[in-house]
Order: sequence, then structure tokens, then C-alpha cells
Amino acid sequence: MSLVRRAYSGATMNAFDPAALECLAALADAGSFERAAQRLAITQSAVSQRLRALETNLGRLLVVRARPLRLTEPGKLLLRYARQMQAMRADIARELGAQARQDERLPIAVNADSLATWVLPALQPVVQAGLVEGFGLELIVDDQDFTHESLREGTVLGCVSTVAEALRGCSVTPLGSMRYIAVASPGFIAQALPQGLHRGNFARLPWLVFNRKDDNHAVWVGQAFGVAEPRLVERHVPSTEAQTRAAVMGWGVAVVPEPMAAPGLASGALQHLHPEVHVDVRLHWHQWKLRSGADSDADVAPTAVSADIAPLAASADIAPVAASAADALPTADTPLRAGVLDRVGRALADGARAALRPPG
Repeated sequence: MSLVRRAYSGATMNAFDPAALECLAALADAGSFERAAQRLAITQSAVSQRLRALETNLGRLLVVRARPLRLTEPGKLLLRYARQMQAMRADIARELGAQARQDERLPIAVNADSLATWVLPALQPVVQAGLVEGFGLELIVDDQDFTHESLREGTVLGCVSTVAEALRGCSVTPLGSMRYIAVASPGFIAQALPQGLHRGNFARLPWLVFNRKDDNHAVWVGQAFGVAEPRLVERHVPSTEAQTRAAVMGWGVAVVPEPMAAPGLASGALQHLHPEVHVDVRLHWHQWKLRSGADSDADVAPTAVSADIAPLAASADIAPVAASAADALPTADTPLRAGVLDRVGRALADGARAALRPPG
């Protein structure tokens, strides 16, 4: 390796010091310097010094010192890089037969309806393997339209989302469609809907809604009655299981995943309203393209800067030796061992094929 390249590599490694990146990730997870220090088993002063050194090298504020602390946009960008490096290191350690850290975790974001229906059975083989291999999955729940933002911010390494377009540096796999149907209890229908659900009464009825991000009920009403942006009486029940249970108890009309409604429909505890109307929500699996560095060229620094981080490197007067992480890692044509994130993606795809409607 040339002296110039060695100098550039050294500068890059100093700017993106792994210990400092671990501190940034711990701060994002813990929400405070004190808890981050406990997580890393170092002093609070050491956490502060490592973060300050990272900010000084980059010339950017990465963390807003508030209660709770929060990451700036450059901080979120660097957190994505830190998460990827953590996952790559863990994969390489497993390939080399090293003992995994007991607290190693893989954060992924899923929507509550998928979590309540098909995600847990799909992930069962990966979770059981993690108990043996020393890693665990951390599931972060949000609306399917918003899980993608967690991936963008670096909070998670993969997500189930309605977004079809991949972020730069990510891959996307269509999973299938979750069908939503409108249901209510026979007692509620007899009391509130003696003439059935129709255009003249839908706006007066209570609709059971997961939270303010949930709009499936509005989409269903729009399809059923041709009303754009209907104004509905909403009753928030922030759990897929509890929302279905509330419908069984006669709290109102619910638009829920078809698999959740199936037992109630079979037993007669629920009735299907306007069976010809449904909402199909297409789901996709997004994940960062992580590649094991075990087979990469030894002359290329393993901490080579990714394309997303290149602007930060430039601001710190660092010439990125490798313009993207792929420059330091195997190409798409290289046979790769299966990393944990890839195994998660395959497990979710297999589970989705069994539980969801085929991608259309």
C-alpha cells in the first residue's frame, strides 16, 4: 500500500474511531450519557470525551445535549454507519468462531399488525439460532408507513414497510399484501346498524383505530362509499389484538387484518361488514446491504467510509479511500456466507409467503 494511501486510511480510521462509534450507538439506545456509560462499562467522562473527539474530527455536532438527548441529522447519518459496522463485526466474529457478545442485538422495525399475526412465527428459527449463537433480535414497532423512517435514521438495520423504493445502500424485497376487512359484533350491529352500514350512518359510528397514524378505516370507508377524506368518530385502541377484542365486545366497527378477524368470524363473535370491500396493504422488507469483510482485500482498510458518510468525511478534510463500503468488501458476484440480517430477511420472506397474499 502506498504511503499516501496509508495516510488517508489512517485519517479515515481516526475520524471514524470504532470506540467512538460504539459510544454514539450507545447514546442513541440509552438516551443519556449515564446510561450509555453503564451499557459500555466505562465512565461517563469517557463517553463524553469519545463523542467530543468524534465531533471535533468531523466538525459537526452529532448529539444535542438535552433530556432526553437526541441525534442531529449528521448524527443519524453516522448512526446508520455505526449500526452497519456493528452487524458486520458480529458476522465476521461468528465466521471466525469467536464468542459473540452476550448483549449483541439486531434491531428491526415491524408494524404492529404484522407482529400480531405472522412475524413472530416467521422469526422463530432465527431467534432460536440466536439463543445458541449469542445474538438476539430487538423488535421496534411502528405504523407500516413509518417504519422506513427508523431505517433511514439508523435506529434499525431492517424494517417491514409499505414503501416500495429502497434507500441508497439498502435492498428491498416484496413480501405480499395484508388484507384488512371491516368487522363488528352481532350485538353492536343489532343495536347500532339495524339497517346495515351505509353512506348515511358511517360518520356517526365509533371506529376502532390503532392510533392517529392509522388510516385503514378511512381508506375502507372511501372504497365502500366513495367518500374522499371521510370524517369519522375514532376510538383509539393501540393494540391489534385488543382492537379485535374490543370489536368482539361491541365497542364499534374495526378494520383489522383478515387473519386477526378469522377466529371471531368462524365462531360468530364477529360479522363481516360489506365483504366485497377490503383494503390490501403491500408490505416490503428493507435491509442494509451488509457484506462480510472476512474475504475482502487485506490492503483495504476495514473501516473504509461508506458513500452515505462521504460528505462527513469530506467536511473533516478526509479523502475517502473507498468511496463506498462495497469497495472494501466482496462484490455481488462473490459467494457470501449468510449474515444474520440476511437470515432475518429470508425468514420473513418465507413467513410472508405462507401468511400474506402474493405480491401483486
